[in-house]
This record gives sequence, C-alpha cells and structure tokens, in this order.
Amino acid sequence: MPDPIIAVEHVHKSVTDSTGTLAILRDIDFSLAPRETAAIVGASGSGKSTLLSIIAGLDTPTTGTVRLAGQDIFAIGEDERAALRARQVGFVFQSFQLLGNLTALENVMLPLELAGRSDSRKAATEMMSRVGLSQRLGHYPRVLSGGEQQRVALARAFVVQPAVLLADEPTGSLDFATGETVMELMFDLNRELGTTLVLVTHDRGIAERCERKITIEAGRIVA
Repeated sequence: MPDPIIAVEHVHKSVTDSTGTLAILRDIDFSLAPRETAAIVGASGSGKSTLLSIIAGLDTPTTGTVRLAGQDIFAIGEDERAALRARQVGFVFQSFQLLGNLTALENVMLPLELAGRSDSRKAATEMMSRVGLSQRLGHYPRVLSGGEQQRVALARAFVVQPAVLLADEPTGSLDFATGETVMELMFDLNRELGTTLVLVTHDRGIAERCERKITIEAGRIVA
C-alpha cells in the first residue's frame, strides 16, 4: 500500500464572531493514495470549499493537520507552504481565475516562470495544444468562451505536473455540454499525468466518476 499523498488528520475548523462560535468542520479524517480520484460532496454550507482550502494550505484548521506527500503543511512557515504548493498542487476554480492582462499562453506560462523553468514557453505551448487551444495562444481571456477559459485554467493547473489537483466546482459556470467536455479533459489529463484529483462538486454524475466520494453534512463526514 503506497503512502498517502494527502492525509487529513482530525481537522476541526470553527469561527467566532459576536454571535458566538460556529463549527464549520468537525473531526475530518481521511487519506488519499497517489493517483486516486475523490469527490467531496454535500449541500451548500456543509464545509466542502473550506475543507478544500485547508487541504491546499490556503486556510488553517482550528485543530488537526494536513500532510501533503508526508509533509505537515501547518508545521512550516507561510513561505515554505507557498513553495510546497507551487511544486505539488494545481488548482481549478469555478470562476477560472485567469489574469485578464495576460494572454492565454502567458497565463499557462506563469506558474512555470514562477518556478524558474527555462522551458516555460515550450511547455505551456504543448499543454495548450493538449487542451485543444493551439489557435488561441495570443488571445486574452475576455475574448474566450467560458469553456475555453476553463481549458486554459486546466492547462495552467496541469502544466507543472502537480502531484495533486484541487478543483472547486470546475463546471459550475459552464453549460452542461461544455462542462462534460471539460470534465472529460480533466479526467484524461489526470490519468496521463498520474495526478491525485480532489474535486468539490454538486454534480452527482461527476462525483460518481471518482473512485472515492466523501460526503459532508454539517461539517462531518457521513459517508
């Protein structure tokens, strides 16, 4: 049995304001093996996106921890955590999160350039071709369709060949047919590159395609 690539260990998350303390996550505990695919499902407000942010190290748990490739991500400083994230983790968001002042190709090149890769243009061009956008390299996000923008976002996420890809409602802004195309591409790239995929989704069909389904209700794993 391989060591887990992600280990979420007894994670609790609560926030306190003038009305009192609200428990968002309660004793979340699970692990995922390399190459595994998992869907986090549950009603709005159940804590799914908060859990994804904690797995990424973008949010911190009240108690508990997360290990990424064996590293306790909350035992290191913010700069080290950001560097680990840059090496190991790719992100795909519902809202695409492309930089409007960069072309599609430049958006995909960005994480490679931040990592100091000398072949960033070549690698980004190849990945843009892989997602079917070789004719859109010089286009800015504002002239791309939603589906094209999400494919650029996929290319940007996968171009660093991350150990883990985290996706938050990746088809939430797309129509059904476009969403199906994007998900096919995501699963294809996931298999080719051997990435562990963790996605938050309301779409039962997408969740069923994953090897694991983690159901959260009121901040607890119930299935």
